[in-house]
Amino acid sequence: MKVSNHKFKAVLLLAFSMLMIGWVVAGRYATVSSVSVAETGTPGGGKYNPDDYVGSESCQACHEDQFKAFAGTKHAKLAQVHSWKDKAQGCESCHGPGKAHLEDANNPKNIISFKGKDSNQISETCMACHSGKESHNNFRRGEHWRNDVGCTDCHSPHGSPLGNSKADSVTFPGETTKQNPGIATVAMLKQSEPQLCMSCHTETKAQFTKPFHHKVMEGTMKCTSCHNAHGGFEAKQTRLSVGADASCIKCHSNKQGPFAFEHAPLKTEGCAACHTPHGSANPKMLNRSSVRQLCLECHSAISDQVDTPGTPTFHNQTQVRYQNCTVCHTAIHGSNSSNRFLR
Repeated sequence: MKVSNHKFKAVLLLAFSMLMIGWVVAGRYATVSSVSVAETGTPGGGKYNPDDYVGSESCQACHEDQFKAFAGTKHAKLAQVHSWKDKAQGCESCHGPGKAHLEDANNPKNIISFKGKDSNQISETCMACHSGKESHNNFRRGEHWRNDVGCTDCHSPHGSPLGNSKADSVTFPGETTKQNPGIATVAMLKQSEPQLCMSCHTETKAQFTKPFHHKVMEGTMKCTSCHNAHGGFEAKQTRLSVGADASCIKCHSNKQGPFAFEHAPLKTEGCAACHTPHGSANPKMLNRSSVRQLCLECHSAISDQVDTPGTPTFHNQTQVRYQNCTVCHTAIHGSNSSNRFLR
């Protein structure tokens, strides 16, 4: 029996290894294929002639406004990157070679246009170059992809017409930012990050204006400090792949542990079992106005621990002095000395 169990485990391990190898090979093949299409493919599936590329300067005559905005972006500066020397650059990296378009601008088939394409088709063009980045690898399994929110719904590939503004210091925002709170400063976003995210996730705006909230509106944090807008494995696309609470632990590292005595809700449900992450009307962003109410949701039997009527115990909820649980149970996130989380 032991021999057959060992054989079964060996076969299972081999099958899993083969599956992982196949997944890695398939991912690499998909990445290489999409890059080659972006560089040399045509809308009809053919191949481009290198002589068909005329350079972004040729686009300036007719598309002057777009060219001026595009000139200051990272996309326009790919020619300065050594790894892009022999690849399509500038306007033609997305729109294809422009020679035929210059000869006959009235024929829509002579250039790749994104006007009639849906968000997923547009995103596939962007992913041809950006799929190799770790933060973008899961975009196709993310909520935005499934809900037809594409790259150009948030990003402006031609650059922002307002230009970029930078804060004067780490404490006080610059004058341009005060006058134009919608200006984006990173990642070629169409608006500053909170305004952009809240244009769809309108419920979070009210949460961030509550008395106790994470400092997103103040600029101390961003939505992407906790969430990955490009997809992920965790609920709500929270960052990191080691649990939903990893985003919280990045800042609240003293709550991480490991502890000799763990508080069960922290390991099973996570921080959101007790706290509202965006904002709350309660101190510590708790889900309930009273700590006692929060504790009694799980520890509902403690009020029955009265030996004799009228005789107080440590958990007699009829007396105010015993109602604040965390006066005694101070190490409520976990303890190395007490299995009751006492101080």
